[in-house]
Amino acid sequence: MCGIAGILNLVESRAPDQRALTSMVSQIKHRGPDEYGYHLDSRIGLAHARLSIIDINGGSQPIHNENQTIYTVFNGEIFNYVELRETLIKKGHQFYTHSDTEVIVHAYEEYGEDFVHQLNGQFAIALWDSSLNKLLLIRDRVGIHPLFYCTKRDQLLFASEIKAMLPMFEHSPSMNIAALDQIFTFWSPVSPGTMFDDVFEVSPGQLIAVENGKVRKKNYWDFTFPENSQYDSMGMQQQIEQLHDLMVDAVKIRLRSDVPVGAYLSGGLDSSIIASIIHRYGNVPLRTFSIGFADSSFDESHYQRQMIEHLGADHTHILCHNQGIADCFTKTIWHTESPVLRTAPVPMRILSGLVHEQGYKVVLTGEGADEVFGGYDIFKEGKIRRFWAANQSSQIRPLLLKKLYPYLDISRSTGRAYLEAFFGAGLDEPELPWFSHLPRWTTTAKCKDFFSRGVQESLQESAIEAMSDVLPKDIPKWSPFNQAQYIEAKSLMAGYLLCSQGDRMLMSSSVEGRFPFLDHRVIEFASRLDPRLKMKVLNEKYLLKKSMSKYLPEDIVNRYKQPYRAPDIPAFFDKKIPDYVEDMLCESVIKRYGYFDSEKVFRLKEKIKRGRAIGYKDNMAFVGILSTQIWHNLFIENFSTTSNLSTS
Repeated sequence: MCGIAGILNLVESRAPDQRALTSMVSQIKHRGPDEYGYHLDSRIGLAHARLSIIDINGGSQPIHNENQTIYTVFNGEIFNYVELRETLIKKGHQFYTHSDTEVIVHAYEEYGEDFVHQLNGQFAIALWDSSLNKLLLIRDRVGIHPLFYCTKRDQLLFASEIKAMLPMFEHSPSMNIAALDQIFTFWSPVSPGTMFDDVFEVSPGQLIAVENGKVRKKNYWDFTFPENSQYDSMGMQQQIEQLHDLMVDAVKIRLRSDVPVGAYLSGGLDSSIIASIIHRYGNVPLRTFSIGFADSSFDESHYQRQMIEHLGADHTHILCHNQGIADCFTKTIWHTESPVLRTAPVPMRILSGLVHEQGYKVVLTGEGADEVFGGYDIFKEGKIRRFWAANQSSQIRPLLLKKLYPYLDISRSTGRAYLEAFFGAGLDEPELPWFSHLPRWTTTAKCKDFFSRGVQESLQESAIEAMSDVLPKDIPKWSPFNQAQYIEAKSLMAGYLLCSQGDRMLMSSSVEGRFPFLDHRVIEFASRLDPRLKMKVLNEKYLLKKSMSKYLPEDIVNRYKQPYRAPDIPAFFDKKIPDYVEDMLCESVIKRYGYFDSEKVFRLKEKIKRGRAIGYKDNMAFVGILSTQIWHNLFIENFSTTSNLSTS
C-alpha cells in the first residue's frame, strides 16, 4: 500500500518539474512514509510514496522493464505475483527485483492492456509506455484503492488522493453540488463524480488510456449475475467445498508479506471467519485487533472475547469514547475528502492508529462478505417488501418486518402507519431495480430538507436519475436479490465502506487493509449461486455459514447481526460542545458557505441542546451538515495558493 501521483503533459513534449511532483506526493505522505521515488521523461512525471511491505530493500518505485521504456507506480498488492512472476520468467522476462510491482510492467509487455485480467489483487496503477506515448490509469475490480484525475492547463494530473493534486490548482476548487445531493441520498457520489468540480475518480474495474493526448476508457470487469434460473447447477455439498477452498486460498495469498500481518476481529461472522482461517491455515501467529465502545449499545466486545478465547489469539483492544470521536472528527474529514452522514469512520481511524502503534502495517478485514453473500438487512427487507407489494392491503405481511427489527414497537395503533411511511416507499413499483433501496434512500434524502434554496435550485438531475444512468443494461434480467446486491456493491460499498470508512481510515495511519471476501474469484463464484443459497428464507449468508461454521462457536454463527455503528450526535454533545461545532454551525458561517438553511440548522441545534428525542434523520442530518461545513473550511475556504507550483 502506497500513494501515487503524476503529471502528464498533453500537448507539448516537456518534462514536468520534480518540485511539483514533490509538492503533490508530500500531501499523501501518510500513505507511504518510508520513502519517495520519481521518474521523469520528456512528457511525464511519476511520483511514489512508499509503504514497504514486499521486497523491502529492493522494491522501490517507480519500477521499469528491461529496456526502461515502461515505468509504473502502483498502490496496492498483486497477491498472485509469485505465480505470475514464474510464468513471465518462463516466457523470457528478466526481473531485477522480488517485488510484486515488477510483474505489472512485464505482464503489460506480454499481454498488452489485457494484462489486468492476469492480476489477483487490489490496486491503483499508473503505467507509462514511452514507446507509444501512452499512459494507463487502472483501478482494481471493486474499488479498494482510490485513484483520481483532472486536467489543468493542458496537463493531466492524477493521484491516490485529491489533496495531492490541489497544489497544482491556480484557484480554490469548488464543490460539485450534484455529488453533495448524491451523498445525501446514497452516502457517496455516483462514480466517476467526486465532491470537487471537474475532478473524477477512475471507477472500480476501469482502465483509462491516454495515448498521444487522446483519452479512451473501458470497463474491464464488473459484478455480473446470470439471468433468472440460470444459476450454477453443481450440488450443494460441492458448492460448500468449493467455497471453503476459495476462501482458504483467498486468505492465504493475502498473508504474503515481508512484514507481520494482523487481522481485525469485530466479533461478527465475517471477521471471525477470516481469523479462523488464519489460525488453521495461515502458518503465521494470529495477531488480532478490535475496537469497543463505552456506550454498550454499540459495543460487541462480548463476541470479540468469545472468538479470542476460541482461537487463542494474541489480541489488542481499544475502547472508543464519545470524546475521542469529537476530537478526531475534523482530521477524519481531511482524510475522507468528503462529507459523511455517520461518525462510523472515526473509530476505524482510531483502530488503525492502534495497529500502527503496535508495529503492524497490514491487516486482513471482513468487508465485502455482506455484499457478496447477501448479508444485509436491506436484502431481507427487499424480500418482505416484495411479498407485501403483491398484496398491499394485507394486515399480516408487513408485520414480517418485526422479525428483522424486533425492537420496533409495531403493535401500537401507530405501528401500521410507521411501517407504511418507512418501508412502504416505492411499494407500487416492485419492478424497479432499486426497489430494495428506496426506503433507505428516501429516509436519507429527508436530510436534504436542510439544503439552502440556492442548492435546491441548482440541482439539474435527481440523485436517483444519476444512479439509473450508470446501471448495466442487463440488470432487469437479474433476480431482484441480485439487483440489490449490485446496487449495494456499486454505491455504498465502493463509494463509502471501502473509501471513507476503509482505505482512507487505514492509510491515515499507514496501514494496509486486505479483503479476502473481495477476491474476484470469490465474487464470481458467489454471483453464480442461486440467491436462495445466499439467503434461505431470511437466514442470511446461508452457504457461507454452511461452509465455515465448523471453525466457529455456535453463538457467532447464529448471533443476531449487529451492524457496525458509532455514536453520532451524542459524540459532540456529551459534555462540552467542541468549539469547531459552534464555529462551523453558527449562522454567519452557514450563510457564507451557502449549502444549508441557517434557520433550520439553528432549530436542529436547539432541539439537540434541549435533549429532545433524536431520531435517525436528525443524526444523519447533523453529521452530514457538520462534515460538509468542515469539508468546505478545509478544502475551499482555507485553500492556499502559496504552495502552488506552476510548470509553465
